[in-house]
Amino acid sequence: MITIVGGLIFVIVLFALIWFFCKQFLLRHGVKDQVSDRATELATWTFAGVGVGLVFAVMGAFVLGPWAFYRTLRGHDAPVSDGAAIWWGFGIVAASLGITAAGFLGFLKLVGAF
Repeated sequence: MITIVGGLIFVIVLFALIWFFCKQFLLRHGVKDQVSDRATELATWTFAGVGVGLVFAVMGAFVLGPWAFYRTLRGHDAPVSDGAAIWWGFGIVAASLGITAAGFLGFLKLVGAF
């Protein structure tokens, strides 16, 4: 039961990290209008891409997550090239998943499940 609750908490942490990195991305690229709303939409679609990618194969998260980030970003008319948008999406996904995975593995070790 503790592992399931911990897993749910880390899913929330993963979304929060993706949202934070998306917001920082938008701020860095000069987006000032409705940054939190735009970051939420960008993070939601990126998180959905990661989630679907994780279901099919772990590596799918590193394809569908950045693709969802790129497609959503194009809808916001951010002044970023296509290549940069894809690489930023990949970086956001990789950093978020890496931090969350390290924390979750530490949690599993702490509760004796790993």
